[in-house]
Amino acid sequence: MAKKKVRVGMVGYKFMGKAHSHAYFDVARFFDLGAEPEMVALCGRDEAAARAAADQLGWREVETDWRRLVARPDIDLIDVCTPNNLHADVTLAAAQHGKHVLCEKPLAMDLEQARRMRSAVEQAGVVHMICHNYRFAPAVQYARQLIADGRIGTIYHFRAQYLQDWIMDPEFPLVWRLRKEVAGSGVHGDLSAHIIDLARFLVGEFESVTGLLHTFIKQRPLDASGEGAWGARAIGARQMGEVDVDDAALFLARFANGALGTFEATRFAGGNRNGNRWEVNGSRGSIRWDLENMNNLQVYFHDDPAGQQGFRTINCTEAQHPYAGHWWPPAHIIGYEHTFVHLVSELMNGIAAGRSPAPNFEDGVRNQGVLDAVSESAAGGGWVRVPQG
Repeated sequence: MAKKKVRVGMVGYKFMGKAHSHAYFDVARFFDLGAEPEMVALCGRDEAAARAAADQLGWREVETDWRRLVARPDIDLIDVCTPNNLHADVTLAAAQHGKHVLCEKPLAMDLEQARRMRSAVEQAGVVHMICHNYRFAPAVQYARQLIADGRIGTIYHFRAQYLQDWIMDPEFPLVWRLRKEVAGSGVHGDLSAHIIDLARFLVGEFESVTGLLHTFIKQRPLDASGEGAWGARAIGARQMGEVDVDDAALFLARFANGALGTFEATRFAGGNRNGNRWEVNGSRGSIRWDLENMNNLQVYFHDDPAGQQGFRTINCTEAQHPYAGHWWPPAHIIGYEHTFVHLVSELMNGIAAGRSPAPNFEDGVRNQGVLDAVSESAAGGGWVRVPQG
């Protein structure tokens, strides 16, 4: 029997648009789904560039106005891959038209906006997810299983870093991610959002935070290249603009279950291209993971025999590891792009069942609550309680 088709319209086609497109293209070839995506239309303001991207990535049609896209009767799901300042507008319109929504992170510019987005999709009765793709690495999923099974006991510590270095050059231009009116925040919303989600996924809800945000380079050349993304360089007249978002974020956290957390996110850690790393310490063991070696999980158990204790490496490519059995034989490793395929598989099954898989807009709201609480602490000092919902 033919599977239900989920007709997808995607807004945006750069970095995340490519990752999402790959997931839609591949997912039904490797997963037995309750519903299968159909790549109907890609939306971008530049028609020629959007058409070239659509041809390359496998989209059938092109739209240049997202409002027209969300109103189309032949679209079931809107995928929001825009800069952050458009997340709410596109999502609210999509919900009004009864479309399911997948939105890139962070969900919104602030907590109030995130709550409005959550209310809109819930009132519309549509399926919704937020794209925290790192949850869907098999090693991260397996770590959650070990924690849930009590293998590392009572959790004492969660520590996370997300380190990059792509804007260290003072001549790097003022791209959209460095402008508050478009991005909402800098590294905090971009990278802290990911490690906050991983902390909630593995440890639980935040209770309170204290932190600081810092900007190292206060002015940058205006982006005359039109690229506005990774690797852009300013060209033409050297006009300067103000950087009004953070370059680095540091914060401490208390979790509701009593665990303590330390978090660091920066784009000024030379030599770290995408250093997303975390470690969990518990009463019976520890677990650590590094995105740049994403198939491997480092695990230590206190009850190993004396003389044999220490971190062991589990290559999470066996059929017993979440999602891994859909791909290749053991030790034939998978990559970054597969995390999006796994997320989309959950989204398709959620649409078929009429439920919103995690992480959904509820997770997006709670994530935004932590982000905003850290920003409040950085502005005023001291500990700030994290809103619960």
